[in-house]
Amino acid sequence: MSNERNIARPRAGLPGWGWKLALAGCAAIWGGSFVVMKDTLDSIEPAWLMTIRFLLASVVVGALFWRRLRDNLDASHLAMGALLGLAWGTAYVVQNIGLDDTTPGRNAFLTATYCVMTPFLNWVVARRRPGLTNVVAALLAIVGVGLVALGDDLSLAMSRGDWLTLVGAFFFAVHIVLVARFSSVHDVMTLTVVQLVVGALVALVTALALGETPPAPETFANPDVLVSLAYLVLLSSCVCTVLQNVGQAHVPPAQASLLLSLESVFAVVASVLFYHELVTPRIAAGFGTIFVAVLVSELLGGRRRKGAEDDPRA
Repeated sequence: MSNERNIARPRAGLPGWGWKLALAGCAAIWGGSFVVMKDTLDSIEPAWLMTIRFLLASVVVGALFWRRLRDNLDASHLAMGALLGLAWGTAYVVQNIGLDDTTPGRNAFLTATYCVMTPFLNWVVARRRPGLTNVVAALLAIVGVGLVALGDDLSLAMSRGDWLTLVGAFFFAVHIVLVARFSSVHDVMTLTVVQLVVGALVALVTALALGETPPAPETFANPDVLVSLAYLVLLSSCVCTVLQNVGQAHVPPAQASLLLSLESVFAVVASVLFYHELVTPRIAAGFGTIFVAVLVSELLGGRRRKGAEDDPRA
């Protein structure tokens, strides 16, 4: 789930449709990561998994962009990157603890509600009043979550994991608002590396506070665990972060947000195919309503967010 902008637009030869395809590829990778994380949680507890993932990703991204770090790392980048990492790390940790007690599809679509929360949080921080489309999107999201949450007898069927996922979505929205304020005057990749390091520290503190058991050394001898970690670190964290940041320099913000919001759709497809998640007509209607809320918020509401870069996670 970060949406930092590139200050210096990269020189790249891909046509516009190529960058759009790259952003859709990021959404597909992130969608698949919900199933990958769900399986990996059987071997590594949630906060420890996030600690390992973010720490390794920070090493890789830091090595790739060490010149940017050398030229730009100062007290301001450290402070702003730390705030981003605190919000982003909290969002991921809470989301993944929630994933341990819900299905990948529900986790993905409930997480997608951050798109709807963002304009209202931005109203508090930047005094930009949400438009009518934002209100409509919020109402649609509430209806969609209600369809997902209510059982067949109309009783509340939200698990602890579902509630935690909504809390994680809130912190993703906080992160997006902070990025909009910090990224225009800071180097994006420097902020990203600091964010990854602080996110790892947030996850580590959480693991220790919750008393989670560190993974045993033999856990990493399991080929399935190594493949999952490679997917989460190299593809989901490193490759997607770079593609997202570069791609957003070539794709209009509203289109980029829409393409990246496809993550929730890919997550449900992957969950049905690989996790055998049962999607009833009522839950499918809830997913669809949430996705329509995201479309309304990003396509119509995005026209009012002049110059804003409101795209999900790093």
